This record gives sequence, C-alpha cells and structure tokens, in this order.
Amino acid sequence: MFVVLAFLVTGVAAHAQRVNVDSDPSAPFATYKTYAWTVGTPSPNPLSDDRIRSTVDAQLARRGLTQVMDAPNVFVATHVLTEQRHDVVADGFGSWGRDGTTINVDVYTTGALIVDLYDGGTRKLVWRGAATGTVSDTASKSTPKIEKALARMFQRYPASAVQSR
Repeated sequence: MFVVLAFLVTGVAAHAQRVNVDSDPSAPFATYKTYAWTVGTPSPNPLSDDRIRSTVDAQLARRGLTQVMDAPNVFVATHVLTEQRHDVVADGFGSWGRDGTTINVDVYTTGALIVDLYDGGTRKLVWRGAATGTVSDTASKSTPKIEKALARMFQRYPASAVQSR
C-alpha cells in the first residue's frame, strides 16, 4: 500500500506548477531602465514563444523598463524546455497486473520556462525566474499557465528596483 501511495503522491506533485527566482543582490536593479531581447532557447511552438515574449514585455513594462534596440541596461533571454513523462499507477493492491489489479500509465509533458536578465554592461546574469509544471496541448490551456508563471516570477523582481522609478 505504501508503494502505491508514494506513486500517487509523486504524480500529484509532478503536475503542480512551481516557480523559483534568484537574483544577484549586488546588481544595480534601480538603474535598469531599458532592455533588449537576446537569443535564448526557443519553444518547440513558435506561437508559444510569441506569447511568452509578449507577457515578459508586459511584466517588464509594469516594472518601469522600456524596450530599446541599442545599448540596453539589461538583456532578456527566455529558455523553454519540455520532456514527456510517464507515471505508473496501480488501482488495486494485487501483485502488479495479477489478481484484478489494473496498471495505468499516465503520459504527460512537463516543461520549464526560464527568464534570464543579464546586465547590459557586464553581460553577467543578474536575475533568473524559473517555472516548472505540466504543459497543455492547447493554447487556451497553456496561455493562462504561462501568464500565471510569469506573473509569479516577476512578483519577486527586486522591490528596490520598482520603488525607485
């Protein structure tokens, strides 16, 4: 019974969206007023990349940053990684397929969305937001997940940078 419960708990945890943020405490966030995009790791779906970029643009604008073409204070890159996963779940307490136990394999795709900000002068990474969770196969389901993940990331953008604008 413990093994089955462990599989069920693991499966539930794997489907939850998690967001982590890290930043360089010595970075001069209050001086960052402009940004430009740089090359990252594209999504397998170019339309998702457009949605991600648009949402990041909106989040940066809310924090007082303006997109420029030349000499930005920070460079922005996004990285999208996906992986197909399999969870094995037994719906009984027999010996894996015998005695009426059914074994189900739950196939789903997990993904990671990473947003990196690099200082424009030093090119050093100064802020990283990362979200992991399941990936939906339709835009109507994936777009809200992307927006939620990015909003949660940028809630933790250094407050000193936002307050000084």
